[in-house]
Amino acid sequence: MLALVQNECIKMIKKRRFHVVILILAALIPIFTYAQMRIAQNQLKQYGTTDWRADARQKVNDYTTRLNSPRMPEEAKQYLKVQTQLLQYYLDHDIDPKAPNAVTFTRDFAKNSIGLFVPLLVMVFAADIVSSEHSAGTIKLLLTRPVRRWKILMSKLIALILFVSLSVLALAAMCYAISGLVFGYGGWTLPTFVGFRTTGSTVDVSLVHAVPQWLYVWMELGLVWISGLVVAFMSLMLSVLIRSTAASMGTMLAIIIAGTILQNMVSSWESAKYLFMVNLRLTDYLDGSLPPIKGMTLGFSLAVLAVWSAAAIAVSFYHLRVKTY
Repeated sequence: MLALVQNECIKMIKKRRFHVVILILAALIPIFTYAQMRIAQNQLKQYGTTDWRADARQKVNDYTTRLNSPRMPEEAKQYLKVQTQLLQYYLDHDIDPKAPNAVTFTRDFAKNSIGLFVPLLVMVFAADIVSSEHSAGTIKLLLTRPVRRWKILMSKLIALILFVSLSVLALAAMCYAISGLVFGYGGWTLPTFVGFRTTGSTVDVSLVHAVPQWLYVWMELGLVWISGLVVAFMSLMLSVLIRSTAASMGTMLAIIIAGTILQNMVSSWESAKYLFMVNLRLTDYLDGSLPPIKGMTLGFSLAVLAVWSAAAIAVSFYHLRVKTY
């Protein structure tokens, strides 16, 4: 098994898929760092200070004004009510939730990339891990070797897990290293609040407690890693079922984009909470953001993703076992 995993890792490296992931991160992270710096500069021009309280108070006033509008949809009102309560909580406790430093930038980047950006990175090396063997004509050679079929697929699965883990670590390391050049490398021990529970349009703060920001970042990265694994398992299944690399990548891309769109449209369709792509944004549960559908919790989303992952792996192994090549 170790030799098979090594062989799959060598394939990944020779195809330079992981190199593409690193290049994408190296190209985009400086752009987002510059954008964050411009936001801080615009705040200074607008309010005459970089004090986060001025921006937070302005947002609270704006949200309150918009809530009084009779034309505001009920779903939008619920979102604004939650955001207003969260901002007021941070103001009352004098804690800047987005203090400008490399750790905070890494935290925000991980949160905003979990639903679409990280899944697209995972697709770079996951969507064709089996279908490419068909395109190259090597699938028959692999399956005629004196190695059980399940071992071949298991080695690909283990290699996927390794490269998803490396991608998440690379994302965190590059975010911290690049943004630190602009914002500084401090912020590890700043307090960050967790334990918010959103029910309807109210936020329960009875279980809220502060944790150091380094722990919060690791919690976020762990959730990003889980979402990345789910996308990798689903991509593996499509790669097994669909022999065409382009078709498998296109199908997975359509599913991920559809999930992003659904999150903004399914508030009244409760059955949609059982779709895996609606549950990918696990980091939203840490800061009290309103879930896409009422009643969704972190435990529920993890359970849904676990079921989808197990089903995808089971289908992949079953199809490879019974398929005649």
